[in-house]
Amino acid sequence: MPERAHVTSVEALEAFRANLIIYLTKARPTLEEVSADVQRMRGWLEGEQRTHWDNELRRRHRALEEAQAALFSSKLSRIREASAAEQMAVQRTKRAVDEAEAKLRTVKQWNRVFDNRVDPLVKQMEKLQTVLAHDMVQAVAFLTQAIQTLDAYAEVAPVGEAPGSAPPEGQGGGPESKP
Repeated sequence: MPERAHVTSVEALEAFRANLIIYLTKARPTLEEVSADVQRMRGWLEGEQRTHWDNELRRRHRALEEAQAALFSSKLSRIREASAAEQMAVQRTKRAVDEAEAKLRTVKQWNRVFDNRVDPLVKQMEKLQTVLAHDMVQAVAFLTQAIQTLDAYAEVAPVGEAPGSAPPEGQGGGPESKP
């Protein structure tokens, strides 16, 4: 007759199942938050930043034109020499225009490369989301079933024995134990 299995670690399966459920409840919202952050970043680059630097460049160009016009008019009027402040204002606004152009170029560049850099990572994240949403849910169900099966098995007494009638090994009653 086959020997009875010694199921002693059902609690370990229960603890693992509980920890898996906790992990799933934390991991899924985190991945969803990361996905939302990627979408917000894409929208921020394509919309808000692009619009901001386009407008800023136009505003700075107008300021440069005004500074150049002030410098030009002071040079035309022979009453006075062009002041150093007017020349410095033109230089300052030229630097501001250059900075806005550089920022706009950077935003455009990131618009072009964002998807190429982010898409492989997003695909990996989507695979993980699929695993968490489907495979791990099935794993929790399997563990639940395994725990129930093992609990039921542990409660069944071997054929021919009454529950609790078999003495533990090494504590008398059998030919192996000698006083």
